[in-house]
Amino acid sequence: MTTLKDRLKCGRDARKQCSRGSHAAPGDIDRDPLPIIETSNEGRVKSLVELRYGRMLVSPFTFYRGNALLHAHDLAGTPNMGLAVPVCGDAHLMNFGGFATPERNLLFSVNDFDEAYSGPWEWDLKRLVASVLIAARDLRHGKTVEENLCREAVAAYQRTMADCANQGALDLWYDSISYEDLLAQAQSNSTLAHVERAIQKAERRTHAELLPKISERDAHGQLLIRDDLPEIFHLNNATSLLDADDDWAGLKNWQTLYGAFMRDYRPTLQADRRELLSRFEVQDMAFKVVGVGSVGTRCLVALLTDDQQHPLFLQIKEARRSVLSGYVKSKSRIRHNGQRVVEGQRLMQSASDLFLGWTTDLNGRHFYVRQLRDMKVSAELENFDAEAFAAYARICGRALAHAHAKASGRAAQISGYIGKSASLADALLSYAQAYAEQNDRDFERFQKACRTGRLQARSEADFAADHLP
Repeated sequence: MTTLKDRLKCGRDARKQCSRGSHAAPGDIDRDPLPIIETSNEGRVKSLVELRYGRMLVSPFTFYRGNALLHAHDLAGTPNMGLAVPVCGDAHLMNFGGFATPERNLLFSVNDFDEAYSGPWEWDLKRLVASVLIAARDLRHGKTVEENLCREAVAAYQRTMADCANQGALDLWYDSISYEDLLAQAQSNSTLAHVERAIQKAERRTHAELLPKISERDAHGQLLIRDDLPEIFHLNNATSLLDADDDWAGLKNWQTLYGAFMRDYRPTLQADRRELLSRFEVQDMAFKVVGVGSVGTRCLVALLTDDQQHPLFLQIKEARRSVLSGYVKSKSRIRHNGQRVVEGQRLMQSASDLFLGWTTDLNGRHFYVRQLRDMKVSAELENFDAEAFAAYARICGRALAHAHAKASGRAAQISGYIGKSASLADALLSYAQAYAEQNDRDFERFQKACRTGRLQARSEADFAADHLP
């Protein structure tokens, strides 16, 4: 059995084939971004692709968020130390946040695993650091702050990985980042205030609080989800945004689709959670548009209630091929993409959603299931001052390192490679600066394509106006 010293040395030896300074290279960016963006629309609901583009047009940062496939293409041209580990695949700033454990504790971690796969850990870290710089630039924090934020994120990843290298397997598995930790480590009143507000917001984000916001009772007393275009719509109503030839649009009722989902979903849950789910009865199901990069993929929300009319909202979200799958040598042993997402989440998070599982629709599409919104909170970057943003960059770096260490068991090799100096931080700062410039150029080409009509973009207001009475 190899010792800790051996594993650290293995990481250091990898520098001979891939120096830390080589990570400054921006990757395979000699390409036209538009065909790659268009490729990422395959299989999406066609009418919603225009909304996806509309959201991407808001800023260079939202454009970056919506382009995981484009960045995966570019990352494939960057060097890596040759260590494939479970990665989240889309580690930008807004894919971190707070969530509730089954015991109702509030933790912070990576919280989006749609692109989870086995690949270079460097790709996740590069996507995080580039997103830090692009967001800071978009919010006009200034060059000095941009550089500091990038260094803070990498340094936090470096420190955490070194700590994880010295932890036992069980200690690492049980370890987590709680909001009590964040309160205790807040270094300014501003940061403390943001953490306190996040806790208060999470405590309010319950199923009971959501119920009156998105549902109502009809004339017969039936509890129904309220249409709110373009965010929420029923599959078969006149307000549906599904394409006319969409197979879901041809269904006579949503119950048929829901029944198919549940048949495959229930066996993926633990026995006690199947029992809990059996105590709820479904009332309604509707299509729910989510995110930036996910717009146009299929996502539904089902409203269930128990015998006391207490609600449970389940999100049934399409799981497509990971954007990394076409760019890494390793191939997933898992054939079902919903299972891939779920197993990636269970591996990388310290605790996962009570109802996390996977399923398949009537036509073989893959989905995963989780609770909707339950105590989930994301950062409000536009309200951060420089210190609060630095604290957030640190916690994201820490959370990403913990996720990689827990999922891979290779913390020592990664830590040995990174070492104790600022060599990797220097390189990744250069990488982030170069990629931010590339992102700006790509955004300009995207804007021009939308202006000239090559791509059609529409806002939420445009969609809503189409259906005004």
